Amino acid sequence: MTGHRAGRALLAGALLLTLGAAGCGVRPSEVITGRSAVSGPSQGSTIYLLAGDDLVLVLRPTASGATSPGQALALLAAGPERDERDQGLTSEVPAGIGAAVTVTSGAGQSGGLTVRTTGAALTLSAHATDQIICTTVDAAAQSGLAEVWTAVTIVGPDGAQPPRRCSVR
Repeated sequence: MTGHRAGRALLAGALLLTLGAAGCGVRPSEVITGRSAVSGPSQGSTIYLLAGDDLVLVLRPTASGATSPGQALALLAAGPERDERDQGLTSEVPAGIGAAVTVTSGAGQSGGLTVRTTGAALTLSAHATDQIICTTVDAAAQSGLAEVWTAVTIVGPDGAQPPRRCSVR
């Protein structure tokens, strides 16, 4: 029986060696190199648009690089550009909402940001509110005015929404 077991072991070893040599059909190739990775800060303003029910970060190139929160909100209120609409991106932020952003004391620590709109704040949809909050926080963080977890309060002539943080973090 010992010879029988040894024969089986040799047969199994030969089979494994054959299968290992056959491989999976992938042949060796030369190293394929690509371009170097992009580095450094993004140049432009980030705004949040909607892809269905999801917030999507969009980089809008600007001549001067990063923009203030107020400038970013103006871009957001202008709505998606043609190429963004062609990709199916939308916005629930009312056109021309007009907004000014103020930084309350201690922003980035215990304070926050306030967005004052010329239009109603309490009737904004949940998506519009999220778009405004995330766009404001990103622009403020790029400008060094706040941290990405800073709370934002949206205030309009009809009242104020409670402070909230960006929902995509």
